[in-house]
Amino acid sequence: MNRLSMAVSRAIARVADSALAPYQTAVLRIGFGLTWLLFLLREYPHRQELYGPDSPWSWDLAAQLVGANDAFTVLLWSDSQVWFEAVYALAVLFSLLLLLGWRTRTMAALFMVGVLTLQNRSVFMGDGGDNVLHIMAVYLVFTRCGQVWSLDARRARQAEQARARGERTRDRVGPALWAVLGLVLLLGPLAGGRTDGDWFIPALLWAVWLGQAVWWLAGRLARTDQPRILLDVVANVVHNGALLVIMAEACLIYATAGWYKVQGSRWQDGTAVHYPLHLEYFSPWPSLAELLTASGTLVMLVTYVTVVVQVAFPFTLFNQRVKNVLLSFMILEHAVIAVVLGLPFFSLAMIAADAVFLPTSFLRRTGRLAARARERLRPRGEAAPVPPRRRPDGAPAVAPAEAAPVTDSVLGPRT
Repeated sequence: MNRLSMAVSRAIARVADSALAPYQTAVLRIGFGLTWLLFLLREYPHRQELYGPDSPWSWDLAAQLVGANDAFTVLLWSDSQVWFEAVYALAVLFSLLLLLGWRTRTMAALFMVGVLTLQNRSVFMGDGGDNVLHIMAVYLVFTRCGQVWSLDARRARQAEQARARGERTRDRVGPALWAVLGLVLLLGPLAGGRTDGDWFIPALLWAVWLGQAVWWLAGRLARTDQPRILLDVVANVVHNGALLVIMAEACLIYATAGWYKVQGSRWQDGTAVHYPLHLEYFSPWPSLAELLTASGTLVMLVTYVTVVVQVAFPFTLFNQRVKNVLLSFMILEHAVIAVVLGLPFFSLAMIAADAVFLPTSFLRRTGRLAARARERLRPRGEAAPVPPRRRPDGAPAVAPAEAAPVTDSVLGPRT
């Protein structure tokens, strides 16, 4: 009984003391931000037909559907061309800022607004990758995805270095951004004339906005560190819960896809892969498709292996080696789908979702290689970064980049 209670206590402490998988959630942030950004940029010439006034799914039809299913979209606040162009441009901007990790908690919420706004405006324009992005954009709001590989992490390190030198830091951008967003939350629905529809997304946005204020007040006005520690625990628990949901969602996607394939006659006889490769819509490289389907044995092998991997993957999470092998195969398969079937954004979204299962050691090595490559590309005349100061005992006075405390508050780090 004592061992059980000790194990439970350690598990609770692990969940509450830190936000787990910082590298994996950073890859999620970068992957989904990049996917949506590239999609919006590629479809910029066609934006009017996809989501704008020229869409076959007209503004009136979208308004009727949203009134029936209570979906969230700010594009129905107005049918003007100026409003549509502004929303599209902001969606691009929010994707870029989330990718860079600038004010990640706020940008994650605004990124979610951009994704839901455009996708819910024309619900018949998406595919499986859009569905994954739609779901994961909501989950990202609950994560602390800017702990590493972000501008937030760099700002936190700089603030820590300034405090170690006895300097005071002040963040003016955060409070100004917070005030502007509060004004938008208050006046936006009133100006748009639509107060009906989905209640969850507006409530989530208000919760994030108020949470930023509480976080800032706890750091500025509290006489002790106890309020900030309590808020850290709450943020860690929410992050770890969202991480668990993201992993479960990825497993559910593969499990349902695999079991539905098992029931299909074309997957049972090993010919399912042959047919999409010969559809004109999915054949950007007809000669490559012909080459891949020239061997019936290869087609049958790929068909069966795809089903087996998708069905088995959720059951391999407890064996790291087997899981990594299947994960590598799925990532490779999505890369092939991106090229052969011409579905790059579907593949990017699925690879980003798969990244939550990547080993931390692999991600850290990848980060170090990227840092070395960046240093090699740095101009020779540029000054090298100043090494951290050290205490008398030889330990660094400032925590290294990977361990630096990062605030995800829009109002900035504590001063």
